[in-house]
Amino acid sequence: MSASFNLSRWDPFRDISRAQDQMNRLFEDSLFRRAGDSALTAWAPQVDIHETKDELVLEADLPGLQQKDLDIRVEDNTLTIRGERKFEKKVEEDNYLRVERSYGSFSRSFALPRTVNTESVKALYHDGVLTIRLPKREESKPKQVKVTIEAEK
Repeated sequence: MSASFNLSRWDPFRDISRAQDQMNRLFEDSLFRRAGDSALTAWAPQVDIHETKDELVLEADLPGLQQKDLDIRVEDNTLTIRGERKFEKKVEEDNYLRVERSYGSFSRSFALPRTVNTESVKALYHDGVLTIRLPKREESKPKQVKVTIEAEK
């Protein structure tokens, strides 16, 4: 009988970060949910950030927004995304049985490393997903130099 084991590297900071995110959401939910105001709760769009050799890429889920509802700025090496998802009153508020989606203004800010070329940031909004490409400065990209080996004389 053979046993199969999956080993994963333990990263205590990942667990701490995950716990901190959950606590932040718990406090935000309890602070911003008021009686009679449940349809207009505070929200912060979820983001994924990954890195390639040439850039950082941030993707944010922003369903129901239009491009004109977004404001994206880079100032002092901080990327800030602001916007608002408005609660459309197509149905009388008393007729709602459940409102789980969050509405209202949001603002997310991210400290950028000095390696990012803030002059060349590009954003694309498609199908409710905002993609921001943050290219790295040329001098910060890894370089490979071939070292020639000389024969001893």
